Amino acid sequence: MTSSALPTPTPRPPLFTTARQIAKAAAFVALGLGSAAHAAGIRLEDDRGTTVELQAPARRIVSLMPSLTETVCALDACDRLVGIDRHANWPASVKGLPQVGGIDDANIERIVALKPDLVLLRPRSRAAEPLERLGIKVLALDAKTHADMRRVMETVARATGRPGAGEAFWRKLDAGLDAARARVPAGWQGRRVYFEVHGGMAAASESSFIGETLARLGLGNAVPGTLGPFPKMSPEFVVRADPDVLMVSALGEISAMAGRPGWSAMSAIKRGRVCSFASARFDLMMRPGPRLDEAADAIVGCLASLGDPKP
Repeated sequence: MTSSALPTPTPRPPLFTTARQIAKAAAFVALGLGSAAHAAGIRLEDDRGTTVELQAPARRIVSLMPSLTETVCALDACDRLVGIDRHANWPASVKGLPQVGGIDDANIERIVALKPDLVLLRPRSRAAEPLERLGIKVLALDAKTHADMRRVMETVARATGRPGAGEAFWRKLDAGLDAARARVPAGWQGRRVYFEVHGGMAAASESSFIGETLARLGLGNAVPGTLGPFPKMSPEFVVRADPDVLMVSALGEISAMAGRPGWSAMSAIKRGRVCSFASARFDLMMRPGPRLDEAADAIVGCLASLGDPKP
């Protein structure tokens, strides 16, 4: 009697082989996704409304604004700077970098020779158009308010391949402003400040980033925002405003200010309520950048040194 033979089962691959194949397939897919992400690059919109596309995070950066130079360094990308404008001086390490002129007289040939993959500048810079004609990526950024500063920091962070770093840094600055306000002497809360700029020709109004800093500290401003961020001021206006304290560059002597028409009668002059800041300190106060908390500290420190104001 013959028995029917049972069919021989088809051998299945060992489990470890199947798992290895799955891992290889997953790795292949991940590699493909990574390549696609790299190919997509970085898309940014600058303050001209122009979309700037970078194939990869910027590695060779020329900055034509001190505040943007400081922002790059504050975001731990200082080593990517290959050129700066003539006014950049912080941090100290940037002083050894090649200087390529300023906002109105940037040296295009020198910038090109540095082979940047990104140039940071202001929207009104004359250098933007010739650089773009030469195929160099340009990112035009400008900060006139605290909100602008926050946005610029995150845009620079994204340009350097570190999305989120700008937001994180802004939160640190914001906390620094809160801490500075807590140190403002109680007697100075609400007192009106006249913050002089451009050698006395203009002042920082309520609508300027400096005015916003004063407001964050609980201080008033003698110059209304309706006049513009940095309006030109007549001596007569300041006399009528009669601010509680004057804040000026150290280049302005109190005796010289007292010689302006009517200024000798102002209470701030008569009582010596003048905050005079050294050039380096005044520079940082005039820059809408990552040292905003230091500027606030300087203001608070000066007010504290003046003592409690009389009613």
